[in-house]
Amino acid sequence: MCIYACLRRSEDEIKIVLTIPLSLNGELEVDYKAPNLIHRILSLFKNVRPGSDLTHFKLPPQFNFPKSHLQCYGETVYCSGSDMLRRCNQADNSLDRFMSVVAWSISTLRPPIFGVAPYNPILGETHHVSRATLNVLLEQISHHPPVSALHATDEEHNIELIWCHQCVPNFNGAWVETEVRGKRQLKLLSRGETYEMNSPNLLIKFLPLPGVDWAGNVTISCKENGLEAELRFGPKFFFGLRGSHSSVKGKVYETATKRTLFQLNGHWDRTVTAKDNYSGKSRVIYNAEEVFSGLKTPVVNDLKGVRSTESAAVWSELSEAILSQNWEKAKEAKNAVEEKQREVLRERELKGTTWVPQHFSVTYTKDGGWECSPIQQWVPPAPIVLPLS
Repeated sequence: MCIYACLRRSEDEIKIVLTIPLSLNGELEVDYKAPNLIHRILSLFKNVRPGSDLTHFKLPPQFNFPKSHLQCYGETVYCSGSDMLRRCNQADNSLDRFMSVVAWSISTLRPPIFGVAPYNPILGETHHVSRATLNVLLEQISHHPPVSALHATDEEHNIELIWCHQCVPNFNGAWVETEVRGKRQLKLLSRGETYEMNSPNLLIKFLPLPGVDWAGNVTISCKENGLEAELRFGPKFFFGLRGSHSSVKGKVYETATKRTLFQLNGHWDRTVTAKDNYSGKSRVIYNAEEVFSGLKTPVVNDLKGVRSTESAAVWSELSEAILSQNWEKAKEAKNAVEEKQREVLRERELKGTTWVPQHFSVTYTKDGGWECSPIQQWVPPAPIVLPLS
């Protein structure tokens, strides 16, 4: 089996490296292994202190796996063994549609790999992939603060997804907590429904036992059908005194009356069930094996159509070096990308110009907040596609 795809566009020397999505056990099915994990972790403690903001902390390539954050975000939308996004629009009953949205929201979680992380996207970096009629486009729309935006549309099935967020990691001595700020909007256009939701935080624990998990509270709401869901991810206490790894608990209720309709319980890496509060009957609304079965590596369908800002092109040299475990070459490749970014910034400062995103409009508030919206109504088909069989 080919562990990754590498293509080169000879006329302008653009190389594209694409790797298989994360599997259910939180691993990449590629033949690479980051060296000396404990030694690498201990070395970080020399450079950071408890309470440090790690937003702009630069990891050495030994801590990276061969993907950009933008690719990871995109995979949560276009990489799935079952098309749970399309299911959200299929049911005629509003409650059934809401339950499908809850299940889809859970399906966007991916098992993180302890000890390694994807690349921090550079300003203006993009990732554009299609799966059948679903077209997904991402862009790094801000560097300070680092904000990523996603726009996905399925014109045939009248679905639109807008997702803008900022990851804010903080070092707390025995663990790192990454807060995911921002919101997602899932619009079922033919139903006239907009679902808003947030994301849980990512917790990376070093002591007493190393581990990583999603944790925190997620709210999903739809004003048009008057329904809400509250989900709690991860153990109640971080050190595992209560709860369990990858746990999901919550409820679905009517916004106006606060009347609970369903109790939710399970694990995002196994199954989640919904128990009817009145009949007492339970049913499985989410099965991780369906989501993670048969995942394919994206392929280039139109090599000439790939932008130079595409994640798989920007980081191609670094990804190849990591896959071959050539850490000296990896260091050079990572430094080259970062130095080019600094050079472009210096040029803009000399010219007195301001960078403007290509695919999103962004507004900032006085308190440091931000809002973003896509410029195009529909995302065009991508030059990179996900095989369906």
